[in-house]
Order: sequence, then C-alpha cells, then structure tokens
Amino acid sequence: MAGRVEQYFMTLAGLIANVEISDRSGRDLTVDQGFDGVRSRAHLAHDAGNKLIFIGNGGSAGLASHLAIDFCKNGGLRAVAFNDPSALTCLGNDLGYENVFAQQIVFHARPGDMLVAFSSSGRSPNILAAVRAARARDCSVVTFSGFGETNALRQAGDVNFYIRSDEYGFVEVAHLSLCHAILDVDMGWGASAEELCLVVAE
Repeated sequence: MAGRVEQYFMTLAGLIANVEISDRSGRDLTVDQGFDGVRSRAHLAHDAGNKLIFIGNGGSAGLASHLAIDFCKNGGLRAVAFNDPSALTCLGNDLGYENVFAQQIVFHARPGDMLVAFSSSGRSPNILAAVRAARARDCSVVTFSGFGETNALRQAGDVNFYIRSDEYGFVEVAHLSLCHAILDVDMGWGASAEELCLVVAE
C-alpha cells in the first residue's frame, strides 16, 4: 500500500489539470475559455429568466443534484436537477429509460435554458437523447464525459469537458471538481479586490 494512496491523488490531480475542453465544432479550448464559456452561458440564461438543468445517472445523478443546489444557493443562478424518483420511474415505465430526461426537457425546458449533462462513458442513451431534446428546445448545452475519447457526448455540447480516464472514481470526482471550480471562480475566488469591484460595477 505504501505510495499507492499518494499515487492515486497524484493521478487524480493530473487528470483534472489536464482536462480536455472543446466547443461544438471540436475546436480545442483553454481552461479559461471553457470556464468562461460555461459562466457566460449560465448568466445569460439566468438574466433572461431561464434556468440551468443538471442531469446524470448513478453517481452522476448525485453530482447533478449536488451542483444544482450549489449553483442556485451559492451562485444565485436558477438551477434544477431532473432526478425526482416519481418522474424517473413513471417515465421509465411508460416511455423507456432512454427517455426519462428527454421527456422532462420537453415538459419543462424553455428556449434559452442551459443543460449540463454528465456521463462518465459519454455513451448513455438517455443523456444523449436529452441533449437532442435540449437542442430542439433551443437550449445551450455543456457536457462532462470520460472513458473513450470518441464518445458521442464529448462532441455534443457548446462546451465539452473530457477526462481521459476509464475509471469511474476519477472521472466523477474530476467532473465535480471542475464544476466547483467554475462556480467558485464565478463567485470571485482568487480575484483581487480591484477585480471584484470591476465585476460589481458591471
């Protein structure tokens, strides 16, 4: 066991630091460009009276719930997670599990909303169906994926975050860390007093 724990956290830190970010055309983005792309879309949605919608399966469902309340309570942005058990079991039973998120988007999404979609594999049929439904409703889309580098979700968002790992723990923790970083930076983490004054003035 000696050294393995340290190596684990070094590996995780390296994956987060080397996150691969791209736009919808596949163009590579810097971390600053990726963060700003999410922040600007989130504020554009909120300022227009719209909302952020978070979705994911399993552990990623936990991320969706966690981040929806953080972006709402701490970030002051309208945000929801489509994880209500009655909705998921009803729609899964009646329409198939691949439609549990897409149908909620049909019910609740408005043009100008922002969908944040998590899938460690990037291949979850219900997540990909939700992205298509969001596009049909004229929503912006942000994706977080891992595993295979050619996964479909990685190419589906306006901003796409990809973790080059096929281990769930690393991918899920990296996704959570990135989202917390986006929110913390948006709230002013690390900014000088002068920078914070400029943000308030805007």
